[in-house]
Amino acid sequence: MMSMIARSLLIAAALLAVAVAPSAAQSRREAIAVPTLRASITVADDIVRVGDLIDNAGSAGSVAVYRAPDLGTTGTLPVAQVLNVLRSHQVIGVDTRELKEITVTRLARTIDSKEIEQQVSRALEGRHGLGRAGNIALTFDRDPGDIRLEATNTGVMQPIAVRYDPRSTRFDLTFEIGNDAGAAPSKLRFTGTAIETIEAAVLTRNVERGDVLKASDVIVERRPKAEIGNDAAVRDSAVGMQVRRQLRPGQALRVADLAKPDLVTRDQNVTLIYRTAGLYLTIRGKAMDGGAEGDTVSVMNLQSKRAVSGVVTGRGEVSISVATPRPAPTADATESNSASVKLSSVAPNAE
Repeated sequence: MMSMIARSLLIAAALLAVAVAPSAAQSRREAIAVPTLRASITVADDIVRVGDLIDNAGSAGSVAVYRAPDLGTTGTLPVAQVLNVLRSHQVIGVDTRELKEITVTRLARTIDSKEIEQQVSRALEGRHGLGRAGNIALTFDRDPGDIRLEATNTGVMQPIAVRYDPRSTRFDLTFEIGNDAGAAPSKLRFTGTAIETIEAAVLTRNVERGDVLKASDVIVERRPKAEIGNDAAVRDSAVGMQVRRQLRPGQALRVADLAKPDLVTRDQNVTLIYRTAGLYLTIRGKAMDGGAEGDTVSVMNLQSKRAVSGVVTGRGEVSISVATPRPAPTADATESNSASVKLSSVAPNAE
């Protein structure tokens, strides 16, 4: 009986040993996991540590071993060199996965030149007479290019010092950018000149006094507002207008430089039109001066040889309005009609 009990206990012990052995082996393997190289890594600061280079680095993970590449750039490390450095820090038995090199990328926040210009313009907007940000032209003392900051500098560009002198047009701005890692904010300073610009109609060729502008004669460019003032001509309005004086290519047009084109010129043969109630007569005439639509000009009536004044109403056309005489208070309808007939018969030779 005792021997049977002993035999049963031995069998149970053997089965327990078989069941426990694999679990213990697995735990042992997990405890001594092999450190393994990574093919590529990214770092957020200027130091590369053992834990960045390999998995399962253990207690050596925080040891600094290399200087990181410049902000926003990528470099490579030969695996043989990496292994020598790791051995010097007692990190051995590394699985290289047959890699020849490791790529190392340093994270960064890039602020490009366009964003810098926008932020400077917004900071200057409306100051000391400057207009909208989109109309401010900047010239930096030193081209800012693209600026790279630590990736932890995620804050907005906040202006903390803004100076602008309208007489010299110089600006001096300082921005602050917050850091998520708790480090001191980064500061960026920019200096240069700022002027307000406007869209101007600019000539592409020489024009003489009296020339009428065509679409090909005028382009749109941004020019300093101080150069043109508040009298800048708009291209769409300038095309088809007549220039009042000689102008050169590249010259910005002002409203004062333009006039409606002359529809009548001096010594031109024109049509004189007499208009009154119930009457429309045309007579040949000769312009004694020129004028645009709506201008009052003098015309020689070639039939009566007398000068008359009329309003330019079209190309080569001058209109004269003849007032209808008011009937006398006691005049009857017959007298009134008679007056109209008489007016019609003498209107061509009036004046």
